[in-house]
Amino acid sequence: MLNIYFYTIASVLAVSVISLIGIFAVIIGRDNLSKIVMLLIGLSAGTLLGDSFLHLIPEAVAGGGPNLWLWLLSGILTFFILEKIVHWRHCHLPTTTGHPHPVGLMNLVGDSLHNFVDGLIIAGSFLISPALGLATVIAVVSHEIPQELGDFAVLIYAGYSQVKALFYNFISAAFSIIGALFALAIGGQIQGFTNFIIPFTAGGFIYIAASDLFPELKKDNEKLGQAFLQLLCVIGGIAIMLALKKIG
Repeated sequence: MLNIYFYTIASVLAVSVISLIGIFAVIIGRDNLSKIVMLLIGLSAGTLLGDSFLHLIPEAVAGGGPNLWLWLLSGILTFFILEKIVHWRHCHLPTTTGHPHPVGLMNLVGDSLHNFVDGLIIAGSFLISPALGLATVIAVVSHEIPQELGDFAVLIYAGYSQVKALFYNFISAAFSIIGALFALAIGGQIQGFTNFIIPFTAGGFIYIAASDLFPELKKDNEKLGQAFLQLLCVIGGIAIMLALKKIG
């Protein structure tokens, strides 16, 4: 059990540190960043789908828990709701230092909830097995990198300074630690917790890949070479999950 705690906490700490990747965005500039982000989105979509269909859903089916498909659907709906929270409110007043756009605050609220759920997901996966936990962490990390870059950009647009944007983004990301600790605390107390969290995770990952990431890739289809690279990244993400499946 101590190993599970160690792996889980180390993983969510790593996920939280990724929120500081906004520094990287400042260093390389917007033009270079836009090229890299689209490739990262492709890799993220592949790893999320690969983890869902190669690891999580087979694990849930093997576990034989009740309401498997209901929990999978609940994951899809929950992440849809989280996305709605992020885009809940907009402000039409000019952005200033003294008046950050509410979209920045709502982004932080939605992202905090999202990261809390990520913590639940990571801990729940490690409660099943280290191999499943590792696969899920890789999927979460691959998604967090482009997402945190986007969140940093939203906060800058909302009127926050670069330092404050990095700080608040990190605080938001740290909610994954709270989610992980909560899952570890209740995981052994609630019967069937893992039977719920694994298909729930798969549903959330499928929603993110299909509803958020693929539409972004479809927007960026002006150059055939770029589209081919994105496809390779998607396949690469799936290949990573397949390799972990073979090793595990």
